Parts: sequence; C-alpha cells; structure tokens
Amino acid sequence: MRKLIFILSCIVMAACTFQTKHRGYVFPNDLETQIATVKTTAQLQDLIGSPQVKTVHGDEVWIYFGEDENYHGPFPLTYDNKTVLLAWVKGNSVTKTKIMHDEDLPDVRIDSDETEIPAAIELNAMEELFNNIGRFSPAGLGQ
Repeated sequence: MRKLIFILSCIVMAACTFQTKHRGYVFPNDLETQIATVKTTAQLQDLIGSPQVKTVHGDEVWIYFGEDENYHGPFPLTYDNKTVLLAWVKGNSVTKTKIMHDEDLPDVRIDSDETEIPAAIELNAMEELFNNIGRFSPAGLGQ
C-alpha cells in the first residue's frame, strides 16, 4: 500500500511541475532607458538584434516581440511578461519608438476551428502513400 501511495504521489508531483520558456526576444530590464538613446538602425540592431517583422505598407516599422510561456502541469498554458517594441524607421534613422507591455496589448482569443481551403483534395493515409510512389528519384542520381 505504501508503494502504491508513493508511486501515485510521484506521478502527481511530476504532473504539477512548473516550467517557463521564453519566446521571442529577451529584452533588457532597463529597455526604456536604453531605447531612449537609440537614434540609428545600427544602434538598434546592436542593442536588440534584427527585427522579427518589418511592415510592408505605410511607414516602415520594425517590430520586436517577447513573452514568457508558463507550463503548470496539466493546466492550460499561460503567457505573461509580453513586451512589444515598435520602432519607426526612415532610411537609417529611428524616428520614433513605442514599448507596449501586457496591459497595453489586446487579449486575442484564437479560434479552434479550421478554415477550409477551396478546391482542396482530402486524402487518407493509404491515398497519400500511393500518391507519392514514383515522385522521388533515388539518392545520388542528381535528378
């Protein structure tokens, strides 16, 4: 009986571990003061690195994003310490910056539904297998 209780308690404790993974950029603690001195894109890249996204339309804006992803055993993921840095760029100079944190960002709920692709062909596993026969050349033939 003690062995069973010990094994169950080990399983329960293993399922309740807490783990945090950082996603995106790891910003310095004094981001506001460091960004205030940035005037060129070279300085910005030296401080933080290349942006994740550059806008295509309108003003050129470099976007940096970072957040912590928290695992709490069997419970759903939670995210915190979200930070977005927006830098408006004109040529090689940074004209304006804006830093947004958790409270400034909207809560976006991702829908679990899937969008159907028009004219998509749905194949089962056997059809996929037979569909690929003859499509690939043997390795090393250079074709």
